[in-house]
Amino acid sequence: METIKLSKSLAILRILVIGGILVCAPAFSQPARTPTPQQDASVTTGTVVSSTARTMVVRTGSGQYVLFVFERDTVRPRTIPAGSSVTVVSRPDQEGIQVASHVNVTAMAPKPEEGTSTQSTDPIPPGVRQLERQVERQVRRFRAGVRTGVGLDPEVITAGVHARLGPFFHRDVFLRPNAEFGFGEVTTLVALNFEAVYRLPITERQSRWSVYVGAGPGFNFIDRNFEAAQTGSRDIDFDDFDFEGSFNLLAGVEFRSGMFLEIKSTAYSRPQIRVLIGYSF
Repeated sequence: METIKLSKSLAILRILVIGGILVCAPAFSQPARTPTPQQDASVTTGTVVSSTARTMVVRTGSGQYVLFVFERDTVRPRTIPAGSSVTVVSRPDQEGIQVASHVNVTAMAPKPEEGTSTQSTDPIPPGVRQLERQVERQVRRFRAGVRTGVGLDPEVITAGVHARLGPFFHRDVFLRPNAEFGFGEVTTLVALNFEAVYRLPITERQSRWSVYVGAGPGFNFIDRNFEAAQTGSRDIDFDDFDFEGSFNLLAGVEFRSGMFLEIKSTAYSRPQIRVLIGYSF
């Protein structure tokens, strides 16, 4: 009986050993997996020619100048003096601008003296310099601008100024207070609008254009003077203005150059619809 039990034990042991080998063999036969970079990522090495909080221009060994844009999640040193040697991992956006994900400084340039710029004397091609300025303007936290357009119901021609502040709470949310002055055959309008806009994530943040939507309250002072329209007198007397509160809904397209096109609908006040074109400096 003991011989039979020993034989059964040996048979079970053989089955377990063979099964373990069959299970483990495929795992040992597979090559080790190594992480692969994203297909659209590229690695650039060169010397820093210009560096700001948002952008960096690098001259490669072949003499090519490449503009890189920094985003909030870009891994990089806080300051990168001109003349430093760097290796940059980046990906192109929809317009071909390189958005840096990692910046590794391989040789740091001497730290500039206090009061001096981080820019080098190496001349940057005008096209790259213009693109750098456009991107810097686009990501600036405060911008001022002008606007003009037409209002419908009633018909007025409008002109005004605005400011763009932010981002706040989210990198695509901005405050854009503005003042508009409208003049028509019958109606004179002064509007103070406190609007917030949200840049839709359907385009890259550094692309040539972006779509936005917004909303906010408006404080309108309106004078409808039929007698002035008949006599041709356009003197403005604020004692004749009526106050109307409103709520504005808007949508538009903003270009990297600073120009934008916008359509605005107003509830509880007039004009009901405004079509605007403007420019942010």
